[in-house]
Amino acid sequence: MARKLRIQYPGAVYHVMNRGDRREAIFCDDADRQRFIETLGEVCGKTGWQVHAYCLMPNHFHLVVETPLPNLVAGMKWFLGTYTGRFNRRHKLFGHLFSGRYKALPVDSATPGYLKMACDYVHLNPVRARLLRPEAVLRNYRWSSYGEYLKRSSQRPPWLKVDRLLGEHGIPKDSPAGRRVFEQRMEERRRQEDDPEAWKPVRRGWCLGETGFRKELLAQVSKRRGAHHYGAELQEGEEEKAERLVREELARRRWKEKELGEKPKTDRQKARIAQRLRRETTMTLAWIAQRLRMGSVN
Repeated sequence: MARKLRIQYPGAVYHVMNRGDRREAIFCDDADRQRFIETLGEVCGKTGWQVHAYCLMPNHFHLVVETPLPNLVAGMKWFLGTYTGRFNRRHKLFGHLFSGRYKALPVDSATPGYLKMACDYVHLNPVRARLLRPEAVLRNYRWSSYGEYLKRSSQRPPWLKVDRLLGEHGIPKDSPAGRRVFEQRMEERRRQEDDPEAWKPVRRGWCLGETGFRKELLAQVSKRRGAHHYGAELQEGEEEKAERLVREELARRRWKEKELGEKPKTDRQKARIAQRLRRETTMTLAWIAQRLRMGSVN
């Protein structure tokens, strides 16, 4: 069965999200939510994961998690399976709790701004879902790591790592003054939640980062892909490969890019390049015809 290819490497950071089966609730009460957080702590202990942010919603959850070892898949299998088993036993249920495969968006944590975007998106989820009254402060939502950021380090779970997000907010130290600044900035950011386009890269992309980061991931994807894999990253990787082949063929013929448009649509050399693209990539005839300036495909 076709499935998305998981990208794993040491030190990777992901925005992870999963919904309940048929968008049904994954928590019946606060005891379930507490058990979920306890299970999250257990999987961090088993895998070495460090969590930068989390938020529990009625029918889904969000995590921003860092994996010092390339073990996201093994860890998520244990985490989701263990929580599902505990939930089902407590409520005398059976079967799936979560819907399909979880989303795991690689985050470019080495470039300033992207980790902050992912964590802010997670922490502001209750605002977008209208789970807080307009006059209520963000810390009033219990089931998010945001409130943990405002506590002393001794009161937080050991697997919650706050220093990198605070640093991205320009806060050099996890101190009472630093935590007050963080709260002020998040409340200011909350008032900007009327722009739906602001979170488009987090919601719709397959990774969150700079062009160089995307290219590094695409190189890894191209090495590991199989016939049973699918996903936007594979399509982008295939297009990257096709562009590389076009550049090779142009260099071999000592052509410049503009010459593709100057030469006839039926040029025999163009046809040979098209044949190679058909043979070595999965790009469509329409894409090849447009790229090589060969006219439309009827």
